[in-house]
Amino acid sequence: MSTDSPPADRRRWLALAVVMTASFMDLVDVTIVNIAMPSIQRDIGASFSVLQWLSEGYALAFAIGLITGGRLGDIYGRKRMFLLGMGGFTLASMLCGIVSDPQLLVAARVLQGLMAAMMVPQVLSIIHVTFPAHERGKVFGMFGAIVGLGAVSGPLLGALLTQWNLFGLEWRPIFLINLPVGIAGLLLGRRFIIESKAPRALKLDLVGVALASAGLLMLLYPLTQGREHDWPVWGFVSMALSAPVFAAFVLYERHKSAKDGAPLVELSLFKVKSFAAGIGVQLTFGLTSGIFFLVWTLYMQIGLGWSALRAGLTGVPFSLAVSAAAGMSVQKLVPRFGRKVLQAGALVMAAGVLTYIWEADRYGAGIKSWQMALPLVVMGAGMGLIVAPITDAVLSEVPRDHAGSASGLINTTQQLGNAIGLGLVSVAFFGVVDDADPRTRAVSDIFGEAFVHSMWWVAGGLVLVFGLMFLLPRRQRSAEGAPASEPELVTA
Repeated sequence: MSTDSPPADRRRWLALAVVMTASFMDLVDVTIVNIAMPSIQRDIGASFSVLQWLSEGYALAFAIGLITGGRLGDIYGRKRMFLLGMGGFTLASMLCGIVSDPQLLVAARVLQGLMAAMMVPQVLSIIHVTFPAHERGKVFGMFGAIVGLGAVSGPLLGALLTQWNLFGLEWRPIFLINLPVGIAGLLLGRRFIIESKAPRALKLDLVGVALASAGLLMLLYPLTQGREHDWPVWGFVSMALSAPVFAAFVLYERHKSAKDGAPLVELSLFKVKSFAAGIGVQLTFGLTSGIFFLVWTLYMQIGLGWSALRAGLTGVPFSLAVSAAAGMSVQKLVPRFGRKVLQAGALVMAAGVLTYIWEADRYGAGIKSWQMALPLVVMGAGMGLIVAPITDAVLSEVPRDHAGSASGLINTTQQLGNAIGLGLVSVAFFGVVDDADPRTRAVSDIFGEAFVHSMWWVAGGLVLVFGLMFLLPRRQRSAEGAPASEPELVTA
């Protein structure tokens, strides 16, 4: 039965609340951990590489599982996979909140990322099958607002929960808060969400997933762990061997595409110049974001000795600037100026980074929260000009038949970039920390220098992003593509 115009059931709004809550949980969990890292380090004796893996493990598992998670929903039912993912995410959150071993905490975070990859891809498809066409514009607008709220709420919520030390649990409530939310979502979702499947579901590409996962782990594990082992030879061998594994992945994907038309990655998309460039933009932008957000937290809380609450409040101007600029870019600027808006965003963000470098170098350990406000607002405004319109710009020349696959690949690439950036923190930030002598220099000076060094990496990444954007279309040609949120659906 076609569901292009489903009956106007009042219960659909409860279904919407459930899936939006799930998206909010995922968005918050991406950022909430960073602000609590110093508390986690003190409480369970986590090393700096473990702190990296708390974010990197989640991002890597989420990225690897995203496309497969969407396929599972197409094959077995989006409601079923959403509820399974939400239940697993809730269970993983509980494990994160009760374990005391650093390695087990990382494992629980990886499980959390995998479950998010099963849950999140179903959200837009569930919205599509639940609401009639004339209501979807309003609903997707609400969804965008939730995304913005998640960006603002994550660091602040993490700071408050860590600072309050509820029941003497230190940082653990940042994970345990998901339990009541997840349980309520499961009960309401089981009752109110409509089941749906794709009429022509593609098959799973498990070999492709295995090759991509192996290549990424061979690259990222030694990059993150190598510093603690004094950069052993096996690490460089592993990173070098990741290249032929990725080559094998490409060859297999070509074979899979010719065999049954169901590869994990649709390689023909890269023949579209603007899409290939857009993937480069997403990867590089995700990489720079991964570096910045982790080193920023370490700089404020360990380097400057600020509390989690002060660090969280310091970031509020950044989040507000992102939300404001994102809304303005989509509604007013991009329709008039096209690609120039995204390029301006890269330059504005780079200007904010350079201002931050100047301030951190000038004021040293005496820098104040209010002095950080200017560079953070400039950086947030630049990021907002990019994050909202970038997906449509990348998809604008993609054929309609491949819009769903292309959108999934864009999201996956951004998450992979984030994971790679978190791995590079070992070089960009901790390389400087390790070279400094703590006996002759204050921790604040060492971490300040490492922060400045890392920010130069971020600035360089943004320059590359700016250059790649010249390959994007000057104007979006939306007639060529279709949003990934509009797949063909049938109810089960």
